[in-house]
Amino acid sequence: MNMKYQHLKPDQINQLITNGCTCSDWGKIRVSEGFSANHVQHTDFSGEITIGDNQGTVEFYGGVKKPCGIYNSSIHNCTIGNHVYINHVTNYIANYDIEDHVIIENLELCAMEGESCFGNGFQVEVLDETGGRKIMIYDYLSAHLAYIMAFYKHRSCAIEMLEKMIIEYSEGVKSSRGIIGRHSKLQNCRQIRNVRFGPYTQANGVNRLENGSVNGNQHAPVILGTGITAQNFIFSSGSEISDGTIIANCFIGQGCILSKQYSAENSLFFANCQGFHGEACAVFAGPYTVTHHKSTLLIAGMFSFCNAGSGSNQSNHMYKLGPIHHGVVERGSKTTSDSYLLWPAKIGAYTLVMGRHYKNIDTSDLPFSYLIENKDDSWLAPAVNLQSVGTIRDVMKWPRRDRRKDPKKQDCINFNLLSPFTIQKMLNGLEILKNLKQVSGETTDTYAYHSTLIKRHSLERGIDLYSKAMYKFIGNSIISRLDKCGVESFSEIMECLKPRNDIGSGNWSDLAGLIAPQTEVRRILNSIENSTFVSLEEIENEFRLLHQNYYDYEWVWAAGLLKDITGKAVEELNIKDLIDLIGKWQESVVEIDNLLYKDAQKEFRLDAMTGFGMDGNKATQKLDFEKVRGNFEDNDFVKEILDHIERKTALGKRIINRLENIEKLQIQSTN
Repeated sequence: MNMKYQHLKPDQINQLITNGCTCSDWGKIRVSEGFSANHVQHTDFSGEITIGDNQGTVEFYGGVKKPCGIYNSSIHNCTIGNHVYINHVTNYIANYDIEDHVIIENLELCAMEGESCFGNGFQVEVLDETGGRKIMIYDYLSAHLAYIMAFYKHRSCAIEMLEKMIIEYSEGVKSSRGIIGRHSKLQNCRQIRNVRFGPYTQANGVNRLENGSVNGNQHAPVILGTGITAQNFIFSSGSEISDGTIIANCFIGQGCILSKQYSAENSLFFANCQGFHGEACAVFAGPYTVTHHKSTLLIAGMFSFCNAGSGSNQSNHMYKLGPIHHGVVERGSKTTSDSYLLWPAKIGAYTLVMGRHYKNIDTSDLPFSYLIENKDDSWLAPAVNLQSVGTIRDVMKWPRRDRRKDPKKQDCINFNLLSPFTIQKMLNGLEILKNLKQVSGETTDTYAYHSTLIKRHSLERGIDLYSKAMYKFIGNSIISRLDKCGVESFSEIMECLKPRNDIGSGNWSDLAGLIAPQTEVRRILNSIENSTFVSLEEIENEFRLLHQNYYDYEWVWAAGLLKDITGKAVEELNIKDLIDLIGKWQESVVEIDNLLYKDAQKEFRLDAMTGFGMDGNKATQKLDFEKVRGNFEDNDFVKEILDHIERKTALGKRIINRLENIEKLQIQSTN
């Protein structure tokens, strides 16, 4: 606070006594020059107390203004900043540093006892309820570091080093004094014990908080609402927890919302997760994991960009060795109402799970699929989600729904639908489907794969869609590279397409939102083990660099795919090869967009109008439907599909024309 404080003057003490204040030792109270005894009434003081400038007013909801000061309270061993308003503390505030412009009103208890790390260093028993995958949390934990700590237990040396760093950080924030950050508001709250509040926190009607950190700031305050209970927690900037939510042993990431009686235990929620009504237990919720329904239970699973439908459920033990099993639902997947999965299982990226599945399933190499129950069997329709408007709509909406306002983002999020991570899965899927077809025969009607069944027409459609997506990805990579370089000659083309290094080759991983080469993940782990990285900030910076360099690394991987497709290294390609590839890209993009267009049409069929035009005929039904939903041609998403087809067609033609002109100049120069 950088202010000079002095002991109370006799006239100030007399005024405080006249105002109904008491103190066991007035000599332990120090005040600033701006202190007014008139603004302290009916308050009991004990321990060491400092009070800043308490003049002026504070403004409340509805434009109501009240004078700063301390009223009807009990304060023990606290520092109180400038322009603070405290009123009606029914029990006491003890061992807290209350910063400038704080409002505290109708509070039962806010106290520190002993030393606390405020949730830092607490071990969350995520995924495996028996504690086998415990993750130690801290204020700035990213989804990517948590991913490594959960799934790389076999790198025990690296995990021990990471835990040592987190322990050191936790010891650095340990204190016997709590903090209520500047401009915070704590109103109508009950029990608060060993909690540190960052600036601009808004807490109204909180039931109980114990051993945690509330890490808001001016850009992204944390909002805590009515009836919530939380123990052993860290709330990141921009998060909102309200309406009777119950939290125990959890990390809540930036921009998350947990509300409407949601309950969560031993779980991690990263950027922009939402939980309403339901329950989470031992869950690793990567970015954009969403559940809105009262009957939905997420348990012992890793989810990412996931939407869990009502009644979604999973089983993590068979009553033998306890709840030791866990499952992985890769990015972009959805579960429909009343879906069920038996752990252990691994569900491929962007998969729709429908029905109840009683076998241990692994569809990780068949992404963009439908997993459907029929008569207790699990049927798989590979790649069909590539032609679903729902998938594209999700990918488009996620960036728009980023609630993070904090300039420092803890999670690095890659929103790309097609990436080395998903394309590699599709390449594996292509091989799997072709082998199934070859081994079982082309006339076979049903194929068996990893506890699932695949119809012949679904298998053939999967091969076709995966192939189109592969050419779409490789064409996107080539065109974006050439468009960015603005090449005018063949030598410039070769220079533009030449990879700058070999980082990016090999397999890739999705580290809960961050898509990165596995070689770089191993490099980071090696650097942790040999003490090249000695701080958490260094490691988090490495994740940010991986995210920033994604497109350079992606091109290295794409160049390797180009060689597999054409049989030529990038430097061996000629203009005809590039024109052929762009032609296939253009064809794939348009065909997939046309499939999306047809899928969107289903939402405007006559059977979709059921329930419209309640008291009229078919004409009234159609008119009512259009007034509510609009017509097909004017739908924003439909317009975007048509515009996308037009734009990509024009882009392909422009690049091909440029390449053909370069080819003509090349021929002329040789003649």
